[in-house]
Amino acid sequence: MEKLAKFKALGLSDSTLKALKKKGFEEPTPIQEKVIPLFLKGESDIIGQAQTGTGKTTAFGAPIIEKIPEKSGHVQAIILTPTRELAIQVSEELNSIKGDKKLFIVPIYGGQSMTQQLRVLKTGVDIVVGTPGRVIDHIERKSLNLEHISYFVLDEADEMLNMGFIDDIKEILKATGPNKRMLFFSATMPKAILGIVKKYMQNYEHITIEKEELTATLTEQIYFEVQESDKFEALSRIIDIEDEFYGLVFCRTKTDTSQLAQKLSDRGYLADALHGDLSQQEREKILNKFRKQKINILAATDVAARGIDIMDLTHVINYSLPQDPESYVHRIGRTGRAGKQGTAITFVTSTEFRRLTYIKKTSKSEMKKGRLPEIKDVIKAKRTRVKAELEDTIKTEEYGDCLEMSEKLLEEYPAEKILAALLKYAFKEKFDESMYTEISGGSSYVDKKGKTRLFIAMGKVDGMSPEKLAYFIQEELGDSELIIRDAEIFPHFSFISIPFAQAEALLEIFKNKRRGSKPFVELAQKSRGRSSGSPNNGSSRSGGSRSGGSSGSSGSGGSRPRSESRPRSTKK
Repeated sequence: MEKLAKFKALGLSDSTLKALKKKGFEEPTPIQEKVIPLFLKGESDIIGQAQTGTGKTTAFGAPIIEKIPEKSGHVQAIILTPTRELAIQVSEELNSIKGDKKLFIVPIYGGQSMTQQLRVLKTGVDIVVGTPGRVIDHIERKSLNLEHISYFVLDEADEMLNMGFIDDIKEILKATGPNKRMLFFSATMPKAILGIVKKYMQNYEHITIEKEELTATLTEQIYFEVQESDKFEALSRIIDIEDEFYGLVFCRTKTDTSQLAQKLSDRGYLADALHGDLSQQEREKILNKFRKQKINILAATDVAARGIDIMDLTHVINYSLPQDPESYVHRIGRTGRAGKQGTAITFVTSTEFRRLTYIKKTSKSEMKKGRLPEIKDVIKAKRTRVKAELEDTIKTEEYGDCLEMSEKLLEEYPAEKILAALLKYAFKEKFDESMYTEISGGSSYVDKKGKTRLFIAMGKVDGMSPEKLAYFIQEELGDSELIIRDAEIFPHFSFISIPFAQAEALLEIFKNKRRGSKPFVELAQKSRGRSSGSPNNGSSRSGGSRSGGSSGSSGSGGSRPRSESRPRSTKK
């Protein structure tokens, strides 16, 4: 435990220290150094002002785990996060640092089966990590009782404000009892957040960690617009077209890393996964293989990759978009070291474009949009590499015992046919175009002027006209100045074109709402454009008025639709 001496000095138990060691932690970050001892020793509430990616989850998670007892019979802590991705991430982090303590920690968020969540909550939960909308759903159903919680944590408070969750937070606070400690973490401290602090916190300590200047100075930074389903194919093409690939591939969760590493291995790549469930011995074994380049691809989460010091990486791949600019800079800083050029590649889906723009701006990144290599280009690159390797063998004359066999074959067949047969025999799979699948990038319609074509599951039977549909969209986005172009109204569905940013916002608002089995709003496909006359499967999108759509949560039992990343209605 010598490496964890500074963590031990903060007052953490041996069980927690053991868990931190397993995760590869060595020294506390500034926010951990200040918050953990204050939390463990004092009784005051805490405001932690620090950037994302500075170790806040462990700063509040470790002392909460230390403080709460096992088998209490009720929820002891609630942690609110603005997005489902962060809820999952925080829950996984807490589970990985709880050590031997028997605590049940679960994430609850929209888009996950309500029936499943109800079943889990009935079994007895100690810590709930949730998004505001779904937490309120459970409070209203009386499936989540927060009256006896000891700790209330608000993570990414300023992001909560930006996403319109302030009223939801106040509503959740009303459902809690008076005897609790509160912890708010935020990169900035807007007036609205301070208003909640003054109303609900009586005695609090305000800890501020100075913001680091973010700079991303890699030689080459590229992003590719891809659909989620095409990411693996895109990654395969990038690996195969490179003369040399030795890199980290960052995923969002430990499950993602394991699944990706398995898919890569199944396809013949030398890959492994690094995540929080590994023992220290397993972790070191994998890292040693990677350092010695016995494997050249390592799929990892941000948490698991902490502390990795491996030089000469050619690539860092953001398979999942990082949560924030800090994480982006930390990730890509692992390549382009020792004066060598490295490449950082980021995959972004259409609904993530706003976050990518924010990351680019804040990190001052010169990120350029790339075009994924076509199958023919990948095969051409492979052929070129094989030719070069053969030429090297000829030049060095290192034929082993194959020269005699070659001479006998030449006595019977022309040289070009022998060589062609050998190439086919040795590299048939390598040159097989069927190894790759077509990428549907471009099937989602975004025109050159930055407009996006959207499918809306409402049409003439819902009383829609171009004017009424425009009004509906403006109301949902809270933008009466928004210009809706090229509206096409069919009996049961419609198409509109709106600016990319507004389209992304609309997709986010309706991402959990469906009509029947189909999304209520989605990117239009090329085959559904004017040239086709009518959309594919259009008839299946009919039925009911707008209010008849379900929330999209399996087994929700009729709970009201609520998008986990949307504010309350913007209508006056």
